Amino acid sequence: MRSRAPTRKLSTNTQLYMSAQRALMRRAYSIHEMKQHLERRAEDKDLVPPVIARLRELNYLNDEKFAFDYAAQHAKLRRQGRFRITRELRQRGVPDRYIDDALAKVFADTDESALLRTRIERRLARLRGAPLDQKKTASIYRSLLGAGFSSELIRAELKRAAANRPATAGDDADAVPDVDPDSIAPEPSDQ
Repeated sequence: MRSRAPTRKLSTNTQLYMSAQRALMRRAYSIHEMKQHLERRAEDKDLVPPVIARLRELNYLNDEKFAFDYAAQHAKLRRQGRFRITRELRQRGVPDRYIDDALAKVFADTDESALLRTRIERRLARLRGAPLDQKKTASIYRSLLGAGFSSELIRAELKRAAANRPATAGDDADAVPDVDPDSIAPEPSDQ
């Protein structure tokens, strides 16, 4: 496996600014992420604040817009729930006030229950008529928690899906109502 050469340290504001622009061409950054990005590349960390200020002045960095765009994309395209989007935005250093505003705007237009139903239907379709037992229900429940949906909403939608699903031999009739989030072990990660 090839290892990367160490990143060349940049010594001027212009070099840092150009590095920031190249990074922003690839994807959007929060202010916190861009600050970290530039600090890793700067020879002198005192050069970073003026570059960040210039990027903010030109509106290349805007945490409010970043939070809204991120939340909209992850809710609508990736069908993720509020909790996951909140967690990921916090990890990216976005202030809570922007996160709350973004989620309020996005989920005013997006029905979280509909997103959850879509995810449940896709998981149940993969069962291809196999019985829905306690183990499979718990697995679906864990994956939905990981996707950022609330446990109450998950239980309600799983009950609805189980009631609408044609019964098959081996179905556990009590599989959905008895799901207890404290009794479910986390699913092993594939990474």
